[in-house]
Amino acid sequence: MSTTEQRVALVTGAARGIGAATAVRLAEEGRAVAVLDLDEAACAETVEKITAAGGRALAVGCDVSDSAQTDAAVARVAAELGAPVILVNNAGVLRDNLLFKMSDSDWDTVMNVHLRGAFLMSRACQKHMVDAGFGRIVNLSSSSALGNRGQANYAAAKAGMQGFTKTLAKELGKFGITANSVAPGFIATDMTAATAARVGMSFEDFQTAAASQIPVQRVGRPEDIANAIAFFTAEAAGFVSGQVLYVAGGPLD
Repeated sequence: MSTTEQRVALVTGAARGIGAATAVRLAEEGRAVAVLDLDEAACAETVEKITAAGGRALAVGCDVSDSAQTDAAVARVAAELGAPVILVNNAGVLRDNLLFKMSDSDWDTVMNVHLRGAFLMSRACQKHMVDAGFGRIVNLSSSSALGNRGQANYAAAKAGMQGFTKTLAKELGKFGITANSVAPGFIATDMTAATAARVGMSFEDFQTAAASQIPVQRVGRPEDIANAIAFFTAEAAGFVSGQVLYVAGGPLD
């Protein structure tokens, strides 16, 4: 078994969408994968895809915004699958609204899941990475980090993920740990379907309108993001750290 095949990855928000595609992609790279989401039962499909293809996977239920739960989840992964030295902070939620309609809860929920969650998971996993002398952290940002109407909370959280990533790269680099961020553009997921519903459009029309504004003339797929994440988590990417990669089908204004 190669060194690559022995690595254990932990992917948050991995029951569906980008997280599920990433978990499957990393398993294809020979990783053992902890599939983490708020509802452990919801991870079953992702785990089944991995194990059916001959991989190793573990479903873990966890609220990433809860310190005790994140510590317990990481400890469980280490005990049952192996020390997690690859971490993908993908868990996210939307609470879109214009500023004057946005509630305290709308703001706090988004900040807690995205930013606090990434902080707690990174803090819990980094000790395993330091011990191994190897680590890969990938934080999911978004093109919304550049600003997006109706998403003051989400845009602020995703911009924060970029600053968090660059700081981790500086702090942890001497331990053989890299930290990078992937910032998706329009990706066809349940989350973007919810956005379409919020603005009163069918998801098909919403995707068509988005594709017309994208240079490659299509919307993104979860696998497009998973492929970028796979690069950042590779052994060969050890000299790439503190970077933000926009995966959006073209340059953004």
